Amino acid sequence: MKYSSEIKELVVQKRLSGSRSVKELSDEFGISTWTIHQWLRNYQENGTMTGKEKRPRDWTAPERVEALMETSRLPEEERGSWCRSRGLHSHHLNSWKRDAIAGCSNPVAASRTKADKLLEKENKSLKRELNRKEKALALRRLLFLSIPVAGSKTRFVL
Repeated sequence: MKYSSEIKELVVQKRLSGSRSVKELSDEFGISTWTIHQWLRNYQENGTMTGKEKRPRDWTAPERVEALMETSRLPEEERGSWCRSRGLHSHHLNSWKRDAIAGCSNPVAASRTKADKLLEKENKSLKRELNRKEKALALRRLLFLSIPVAGSKTRFVL
């Protein structure tokens, strides 16, 4: 069963605070003791409940800014060591710095959200559909005008 990160953190924090035993937490939350022990082991080894290191793309904007501030005055060797201890590379910090600078200098570009991108995509799709339908309508008009009418001496209907 998949548990939310909030539940995992709550269970681990309750256990680490010493207020509850693993068995009590297991009974309270309906989670197996093995799973709780796994979460505790992962938290102690990696600082996360999942057992996986945090990927660079999973860092939030405030975490990225904090990382940039922490590493801004570090010499290159210490900066590399800091990055390795957190599963990062220096190019991630450089990219985050460029993004932060670009966001400060161009607030319009920084405010483009996923919703904006979806709306642009939908708009483009609707324009293509409208163009296709206009062409079909023009072709239909042309065909309609060239059909002879019974009893008429002309080929075109106006």
